[in-house]
Order: sequence, then structure tokens, then C-alpha cells
Amino acid sequence: MKDDSSDKKYVLAEAFAIKIVELEKFLREEKKERRMSDQLFRAATSIGANIAEAKYAESTADFIHKLSISQKEANETLFWLRILHKTKYIDDEKFQSLYNDCQEVLRVITNVILGVRRNKK
Repeated sequence: MKDDSSDKKYVLAEAFAIKIVELEKFLREEKKERRMSDQLFRAATSIGANIAEAKYAESTADFIHKLSISQKEANETLFWLRILHKTKYIDDEKFQSLYNDCQEVLRVITNVILGVRRNKK
């Protein structure tokens, strides 16, 4: 089995998911918030899960499809982060850090998809 530590998109998504798990615990325990934190948790952890699935894609099209799902989940994660910030569940510093991390994951995923599509032609 290939070591995932050299796969930038996987490493970034995994580190981001860990931060989201920690945030979700804080939101549930300290802020007593459950609905939005659950949505955020599902979307954010799905980013890395779909990247992991893409590792064993059955075809190039399947690989692109899995990464495209990760793109969508990253975009949804950005939405929930904005909502949590605007409703004062997370402060400016936490928001900016997580938002930037998620944007970086999204950029890497998008660049991989574009590269694969370019090479496919």
C-alpha cells in the first residue's frame, strides 16, 4: 500500500479534518451547538474521505469524480464556516485559520483535477 504522507491533498485534508473534529467538540461541549456543527463535521470530514477513495479509483473518470465530490464538500464546508462565524459561534481568528486551510485544500484538489483533465486530452 502506498504511503499517504507524500500525497499533498491527502495530508492537507487529513490535518484539516482533525481541526474540524476539535472544533466540533468545542461547539458541542462549550457552545451547546449541534445542528450546524454536525453539518460542518460531515462536509469537512468527507473531503478527506473522498480523497482516500480516489486513491483506489477504478478509472480516471472515477478518480475525477471522487475529487469533484471533495471539491463540493470543501465548498459546503466554507459555507458552514461562514455561517458559524457570522452567528458568533467561532471567533475571527479561528474562522480565518480554518477558512484559509479549507481554501488551500480546495485549491490543491482543483489543481489536481485540472491537471488530470489536461493530461487526459
